[in-house]
Amino acid sequence: MAPPIHRRPGYSRKAQYSLFATYVLAIAGTVFAALLLLISIADPTGFAALRTSASEITAPVSRFFDSVRRTSIDMGDNLSAYFDAASKNKAMAQQAARNRTKLIEADAVRLENRRLRSLLDLVESEEANKVAIGRLISSTASSSRRIATLSIGSNQGVAPGQPVRGPNGLIGRIIEAGPNTAKVLLISDAENVIPVLRLPDGLPALASGMGNGLVMIRPVDLGVNPFKKGDIISTSGNGGLYPPNVPYARVIRRTSDGAMAMPLAPPGNSPYVIVMRPYQEPAKVALDKAVAESPAAGGE
Repeated sequence: MAPPIHRRPGYSRKAQYSLFATYVLAIAGTVFAALLLLISIADPTGFAALRTSASEITAPVSRFFDSVRRTSIDMGDNLSAYFDAASKNKAMAQQAARNRTKLIEADAVRLENRRLRSLLDLVESEEANKVAIGRLISSTASSSRRIATLSIGSNQGVAPGQPVRGPNGLIGRIIEAGPNTAKVLLISDAENVIPVLRLPDGLPALASGMGNGLVMIRPVDLGVNPFKKGDIISTSGNGGLYPPNVPYARVIRRTSDGAMAMPLAPPGNSPYVIVMRPYQEPAKVALDKAVAESPAAGGE
């Protein structure tokens, strides 16, 4: 059986007192509200003063609750800003990584363009002696022999004995040529001996590779060793294979019988190279032409 809706408090004094207090408060609140209404009608000025006093009394409580409300809002905003900042930082980090990749690619493109411009200037200056242009596609890992593979061969006119140089200086010479590839004996190989001279005084010397990426410079006059760090070495043209005045190496250390030098055109930094005709061929042609044009030849 369901209990009745309106139940009497029974004989519990606590329940009776609670019910009585509720009625008293309700009646008191109604009387107080009616009194305020009468005062506002009968004496608006006094009611305004009373309302002002009530506002002043309740102002600290209002400020407290307003401070609590603002603190809660600020905490919510700070938490939202924190998580939003974390999300933005992650997005910015990803964007920075993408931009870093693009910058690296742009630097690589600029380096490639600079190499191509240098090669173009070299091709224009060596047009008469040029055989072909190619790329160094590999090199031996052995420290005893320094040989690189060229991406062009006999189909492009490459033949053994032809010098190979890059935009920054001499690379080596062709020792073997296939249809589409060729082997280049690098200047750092111990068997590659090249006549050179020191700039600007033209001191003659012989250079040979050391098999470790460096070259040894020995003066022709073994009793004199005037080399010093920073000296620039170039080819002399002696021997008829390598043309003169091709940059060769820079001295990095003086030794007891000469100097140790670093090639100015290491293969790793010279992907594009130009194969040239041996220097003796144009020299022979020029000599023949000079003989043919001489007065003695004309007289004959």
